[in-house]
Amino acid sequence: MLFTGLFHPSFWELLGIVLVLTHITIVAVTVFLHRCQAHRALELGPVASHFFRFWLWLTTGMVTKEWAAIHRKHHAKCETVEDPHSPQILGINKVLWTGVLLYVKESRNKETMVRYGHGTPDDWMERNFYSAHEKKGVVLMALIDMACFGIVPGLLVWVVQMAWIPFWAAGVINGLGHFWGYRNFQAKDASTNLSPWGILIGGEELHNNHHAYATSAKLSNRWFEFDIGWMYIRLLAMVGQAKVKNVAPSVRLDRSKTECDLDTLHAVITHRYDVLAKYARDLADHTHQELDHLRQRIGGVQAGAAAMARALQVDESQLDEGERLALGALLEQSAALRTVYQMRQELVSVWTRTNASREQLLRQLEDWCVRAEQSDIAGLKRFSRRLRCYV
Repeated sequence: MLFTGLFHPSFWELLGIVLVLTHITIVAVTVFLHRCQAHRALELGPVASHFFRFWLWLTTGMVTKEWAAIHRKHHAKCETVEDPHSPQILGINKVLWTGVLLYVKESRNKETMVRYGHGTPDDWMERNFYSAHEKKGVVLMALIDMACFGIVPGLLVWVVQMAWIPFWAAGVINGLGHFWGYRNFQAKDASTNLSPWGILIGGEELHNNHHAYATSAKLSNRWFEFDIGWMYIRLLAMVGQAKVKNVAPSVRLDRSKTECDLDTLHAVITHRYDVLAKYARDLADHTHQELDHLRQRIGGVQAGAAAMARALQVDESQLDEGERLALGALLEQSAALRTVYQMRQELVSVWTRTNASREQLLRQLEDWCVRAEQSDIAGLKRFSRRLRCYV
């Protein structure tokens, strides 16, 4: 009885069963809770929607309204003291290892639920079953596991199921996904992509892509990235159980263009995160060369170099006081680096000026391109010519 149940799988068969069960939970989180409920990137049919709600009740005990509200607040207050789980504020170890406790703490914040929990399921099943008995599902799951595989193996399977989302979602995605990895887009927050193959965590590994275009149902963006959650959405759409509402816009270039027009302006604003990412890449060589010259001439520019690298990757507001001071000292030593930094700030102002007309912004963009192409910086010239081609 301790080791046998209705089924008698081998160790490897049991491991495969665990991976399948936890993968279904991951799919439910990324497709239903995240992309459908929190961001309204797609609509799900009643069969898929009720299956995911029931499965999450069994395997996580999470309430849809709570999850969606906390995640929406994370986007609204990202990397600030009001962010429920920012490693930039709370530290990576706290979010990585105790992320689930941060989730539970925020779920008890009534103001968060009222402000960010709108539009989630509020039918009879939600009120009288899922939310009213949120902990009974995981108890039922434990009994099912023990009945199927025996008490000891069943409990082990259940423990893995219960730890899967707290570790991978609340810990790894919320922690490492804002601390370590690569960035396709220069979003205002510190979000990163952990892997180009979004398989293990349902596509959520492509976290920087998601923060750049939060309402996109598809998280992959570059040719080498794969989002398995998007694959499931397409399969559900084929059987009438999903309807995609939004996907991230694709960058299009018209190489024949030589001047900025209103279409260019609109495209640049739409693809602003891509624009900043390209700016950082095109100016990387020039920045490194200038830093090498400074090291040879005056030395001791490590802090300034690190601050400059950060300033090309994140929003200025994310630099701390020490980084700002180091950056200021560095820019005083180099007119070339000062140009690179100031031109980036002026480019950002194209989409942050709220009191300018389209015609004024267009003139500002064209003037920016002219000055970039008149500079002595090859990367800046190359970037400007590409910028004119956005459509």
